[in-house]
Amino acid sequence: MIYLDHHATTPCDARVLEVMRPFFTEKFGNAASKQHAFGWAANDAVEQARRQVAALIGAGSKDVIFTSGATEANNLAIKGAAKARQGERDHLVTVGTEHQAVLDPMKRLEREGWRLTVLPVDRLGRIELAALEQAITPRTALVSVMAANNEIGVLQPIKAAAALTHAQGAWFHTDAVQAVGKVPFDVEALDVDFASLTAHKVYGPKGVGALYVRRNKRGVTLAAQLDGGGHERGLRSGTLNVPGIVGFGQAAEIARGELTEEAGRTLALRDRLLNALEATTDGMTVNGALDARLPGNLNVSFEGIDGAALLVGLDDIAVSSGAACTAAEPSHVLVALGLSKDRALASLRFGIGRTTTAEEVEYAAAKVADVVTRLRALSPV
Repeated sequence: MIYLDHHATTPCDARVLEVMRPFFTEKFGNAASKQHAFGWAANDAVEQARRQVAALIGAGSKDVIFTSGATEANNLAIKGAAKARQGERDHLVTVGTEHQAVLDPMKRLEREGWRLTVLPVDRLGRIELAALEQAITPRTALVSVMAANNEIGVLQPIKAAAALTHAQGAWFHTDAVQAVGKVPFDVEALDVDFASLTAHKVYGPKGVGALYVRRNKRGVTLAAQLDGGGHERGLRSGTLNVPGIVGFGQAAEIARGELTEEAGRTLALRDRLLNALEATTDGMTVNGALDARLPGNLNVSFEGIDGAALLVGLDDIAVSSGAACTAAEPSHVLVALGLSKDRALASLRFGIGRTTTAEEVEYAAAKVADVVTRLRALSPV
């Protein structure tokens, strides 16, 4: 199988696994155990990883809260910020193309009485800053806009969106899962209050993530969503996943050191894939803006094709038609761009990553062209 679904997950880098190994066996201590060397060693490793993750996003290490992944980080940011401002403010703003890990917590709060504004995007997947500015009011508690879309790879104007948010005294959260480690992302330069991260999108282990929480500015705080021990500055109780956190730290350090080179390499492969598809396949449309996009992302749709048959035909290529969490339904992201249900289902998301080769890209383009041609020959449309 050729793996071209790096937005769903990435393989754990061998360098990451090697650093993690001792923390399953010899260095198995609980980072909260303060009375002996096993706990001290675990805590030292966690704090080293915290510094490594913080360095990747330009943060201070004390601003990084470890979680079980991005879904928990998003829930902690959204629900925690809302509950921290309850009684003072009652309004939330987000975007229709967000991941379900943002949209679902927002909708839960709406059912609990919060007012929710979900902004549309244009046909290229971008928010309108004027519409965002109009949506934010003095009653807005939190605005959440993802840095890079997990399906179409479109980058949003986070710095400008955060500035508009802060002008009304609201706090700003970004789901930065797809952007971090792929494009430059600096919490200070962007002036965000919360940013959600996860290890398995940057060649680290699954089951560990982090939330950046700004300190000492704008009164930013959170109401904890998990109680039971007061770990992680009291914001996320629970025994820390030391091996996973160590792996996250190493993955962050590698991503930081290789970001510029890897971004250039994956962009070249993405363009090679696009050019090959355009040369061999008619009736294909690129979904989302190309000029502000993750370097390794390509999302395309095909005219006159059954989406399920298309994926079945690509039997030796791992790609998807949307987010891994909602693959059975037409992508809400593509529908938000104005695509019909059939066209959305006849779409492919290619995620080019660290292990992708030029030969794999060329093979994938040829295979897609062959499958599309055969399906159209069979189709009465």
